[in-house]
Amino acid sequence: MKSMFTIFFFCMSFAVFGQKKIHVFVALCDNANQGIVPVPKTLGNGQNPRTNLYWGALYGVKTHFKRSKDWQFVKTLPTKHPKILERVLFKHRTSNTYLLADAYDGKYIKQTTIDFLDASSGANPIEIIENNKKMSFGGNSNLLAYVGHDGLMEFSLDTKFNPKNKKKRDAIILACISKDYFKPYLQQTGANPLVWSTGLMSPEAYTLKWAIDGWILNESDAEIRERAAKAYNKYQKCGMRGARGLLVTGY
Repeated sequence: MKSMFTIFFFCMSFAVFGQKKIHVFVALCDNANQGIVPVPKTLGNGQNPRTNLYWGALYGVKTHFKRSKDWQFVKTLPTKHPKILERVLFKHRTSNTYLLADAYDGKYIKQTTIDFLDASSGANPIEIIENNKKMSFGGNSNLLAYVGHDGLMEFSLDTKFNPKNKKKRDAIILACISKDYFKPYLQQTGANPLVWSTGLMSPEAYTLKWAIDGWILNESDAEIRERAAKAYNKYQKCGMRGARGLLVTGY
């Protein structure tokens, strides 16, 4: 009886502690409210997730992960956050990994950036319930990602992002020249810059997806960055030399 209890406890512990959680913060593309080169109206409507370039379009986060054979779309979740227009949950098909993605109204890109950095510091855990089980994202996530325009090109932040604990958190920042603009803030958070950019880029979801593939397999930072570069080259046809120069890891 004792051994059966031990086995049960081990299995339950593995289910909890073996779980990986990813939280993706998407600043919807917004022609009217962001300093970007305008895109077609439907893609650049920052108040319409359904057709937005970074969410509902072919290579937007929601659509790309929903079409992937590696991920199962679980559900759309309610949120009380007034600046989040849609929240969705995915489950990886072959590992105990969950991905929560938030589509922020494009005119609130500054708040999106702050929320991402807060979570990267371990702050603001976000609790959701799925199948009567509680899961905590936000600052309790293992991997945080930002996708969208680099708003730090237009504004600066006076918020301090001090780490709340010593838990290891990785960060992916898919935005133009994100290493230069995000570096002073991400350093405050204590998070590890897994993949970010050195130049202008298209922050579409294939780069994120391929990087996450390696992260789930516990690959090294260099291997994950190489996956990201291969994805970017495959879709953008920029050459591996250019992709490796654009997408880098570490400080």
